[in-house]
Amino acid sequence: MKSVWRQPLFVFGFSVVAFFLVGSFIFEWIFGSTPKQTFFVYEDGRLVEAAPLSPSWSNPLGTDQYGYDMLAKIMLGAKYTILAAMGVAAVRMLIAVPLGFAIGTYWQRRRSLINSFIDPLHYIPMTIFAYIMLYPVLWQPMEGFSTTVWERIVIQVVLMAIISVPIVASLIGNEANLLYQEEYILASRTLGASRRRIISRHLFPMMREKLFVLYGQQVVESLVVFAHLGLLYLFIGGTKVSYDPMFADPPKSMAYEWAGLFGSSFRYLQGVPWLPLAPAICFALLILAVAAMIEGYTRATNGQVRIPKQKKVSFVSKETIEWNQQQLKEKLQLIRENEK
Repeated sequence: MKSVWRQPLFVFGFSVVAFFLVGSFIFEWIFGSTPKQTFFVYEDGRLVEAAPLSPSWSNPLGTDQYGYDMLAKIMLGAKYTILAAMGVAAVRMLIAVPLGFAIGTYWQRRRSLINSFIDPLHYIPMTIFAYIMLYPVLWQPMEGFSTTVWERIVIQVVLMAIISVPIVASLIGNEANLLYQEEYILASRTLGASRRRIISRHLFPMMREKLFVLYGQQVVESLVVFAHLGLLYLFIGGTKVSYDPMFADPPKSMAYEWAGLFGSSFRYLQGVPWLPLAPAICFALLILAVAAMIEGYTRATNGQVRIPKQKKVSFVSKETIEWNQQQLKEKLQLIRENEK
């Protein structure tokens, strides 16, 4: 891991993510959970501008249509966006990794059948599944929510993680199956190693770097799906809906997370472009930071595979080694013939 911190790309990406995540908690601790609100701007006693206010020194990213400072909303919502994306990817990997290893080792004869059911899912946008499953959870009913913001976030994280588990498990299973056919794995099986030991001592160490890269890719995919759901007015933590028949307000984000800021202000793109562009740029910067971390980690660990050290064995004669090699070749041949 020391070499990772010497990679400028990884350090840059980590710094950006840490700035938004840690800065979000510090900002809320210093300035509170409610952004400052400015309705009008006066100069010499004369009204010169009303909300939404354009970017200025007092409001670097301007204000929304209700006068709330956009910079404050972005900083307050950063922790919800980042933690939700990381949570979705983490839960997805925790479920998919054991399933993937099982597909690649225990269920390798059924792997083709399993993949035949999973492969069509690659062509269906995950946003569709996410919208159908999350609408009853995130869309505020007329009587109000019966759950808290964090409870809805946890439910959303779990549901979004389950949606893509089959695809991720299939990818891991295919990679594990390729490694499972290697000569040294066949040798371990011949010597009596169980599948569990092969997974823990050989497959997982060989795939550890790829699993980290896959985790980063899942974080990016989660951020993209959040942005899509934001355009469909399904926001992280819940969508606040007004049911007033005369003066109903448009749907709002309850946590100031970036998907909600982007989705709820997208209609102002032509007249007030700083409203949707501010969260969109933050989304792009965060995705770029995660991609930089993946690239930096890949460069730092390229070709470095850490396999646990084996115990030293006592000296054996040359005749014994030759006999063992002959027996090993015969058993490898039998295993291949049986698998065919």
